[in-house]
Amino acid sequence: MTTFGTFVKKEFFHILRDRRTMLILFLMPIIQILLFGFAITNEVRNVKVSVLDYVHNSETHKIYERLNTSEYFIFSSIQSEKDIIPSFRSGKSDIVLVFNPSKSIAGFDVQLITDATEPNQAVSASQYIFEIIRSYVPSAGIQIISETKMLYNPRMKSSYNFVPGIMGMILMIICAMMTSVAIVREKENGTMEQLLTSPIHPLSIIFAKLVPFFTLSIINVITIMSLSVLVIGIPMPSNPLWLALMSILFIAVCLSLGVFVSSIAGSQVSATLISGMGLLLPTMILSGMVFPIESMPTFLQWISCVIPARWFIEAAKKLMIQGVSGLFVLKEFAILGGMFLFLIFVSLKRFKVRLQ
Repeated sequence: MTTFGTFVKKEFFHILRDRRTMLILFLMPIIQILLFGFAITNEVRNVKVSVLDYVHNSETHKIYERLNTSEYFIFSSIQSEKDIIPSFRSGKSDIVLVFNPSKSIAGFDVQLITDATEPNQAVSASQYIFEIIRSYVPSAGIQIISETKMLYNPRMKSSYNFVPGIMGMILMIICAMMTSVAIVREKENGTMEQLLTSPIHPLSIIFAKLVPFFTLSIINVITIMSLSVLVIGIPMPSNPLWLALMSILFIAVCLSLGVFVSSIAGSQVSATLISGMGLLLPTMILSGMVFPIESMPTFLQWISCVIPARWFIEAAKKLMIQGVSGLFVLKEFAILGGMFLFLIFVSLKRFKVRLQ
């Protein structure tokens, strides 16, 4: 353990002496969380709408049929108000459309309950639904009273949606990209061979290099959460332990990706290119950080399933914004756990062969 601790100390000193590395590690997360948190908006389609019909007449059925012809929506039905919140938390609904009886003889009330964790989706979809309903009213000769209720993000702040995405991207940069470059740099400079002559096991050398990036990633998670709560105004997660566990697991997945990239890259330039094109670009485009996954073509939605950041971002949104319990993120936790076991096995086995 003393030898292992010495290697860990060496890695910390090596990182702390590099000013460019320190700027990337600490300045970049602060700039990105502030810029992305306030600036980015988006549009979506294929919104999941659940219908709760207390009226059950021909008019509500015709409105439902007219809405169902639109490619913007995917419809299902629920039976009572007790099913509304579970349908949001399980991801089965983005919007709940409720038809209520009205005091007016020739009319009824329409209520839209939306999941405002995706604020642009909530606004766009709500406006489109009401436009279709309003276009139907004159021809039907009835009175419809409409009401919209936003859940989880009533102030419609886009930053609520992008904070989890920024967390995923920053952790991917620090853990995967910088880890792969750091390991390849040792091989490129010839110092890896010197380390291998030491009494410590080769795999322990790799783990020693991962410890500083793991520690710095934890610090960045704390920094991002502090800025999100104190500056952007996101409520404190009701389940911080589950968010911490999910973040640690995602960091472990990204570190294993970095080791895998270092095992196939021969130089720092190739490691940077592989990390940038193979990890960062898919993370930005296919993880749901900027572009909603539901609006993508089917084959891209399938490809997004192998992007670790997608599952971390989905879990972080549920925990940070919806305030759900850990039971609602077990699927994401299991998928990331499986990815970690697979990647760490493949990358360490491949790296061990390269070392030998």
